[in-house]
Amino acid sequence: MTYDTALDALADRTRRRVFESLRSRPMTVGELANLQPVSRPAVSQHLKVLETAGLVSVEAQGNRRLYSIRREGLAELRAYLDSFWSDVLVPSPPRSRSAKPKLTRDLCLNRS
Repeated sequence: MTYDTALDALADRTRRRVFESLRSRPMTVGELANLQPVSRPAVSQHLKVLETAGLVSVEAQGNRRLYSIRREGLAELRAYLDSFWSDVLVPSPPRSRSAKPKLTRDLCLNRS
């Protein structure tokens, strides 16, 4: 899985809501479908995309299949996003007056 695969998978609002529903605990397709404004087969399709992207895992328990978030699946996406923290959000050395200032954490947090 790559970060762009994860971003593509999470770009769909309904799929992102299915993914977010798994945040608290593993769930079956039926449980997830009860929380979504789409059909059970649609939830299954969204879960398949999330599984292919490495964001969720499935575990068979008898005749049930439990879906859960894969922590490992989020690692590359997190590393990608974290790179912005060090590349963009950390203050850089002073520049000449003609250069535009770099976005810093302080500027982001202290916007008026």
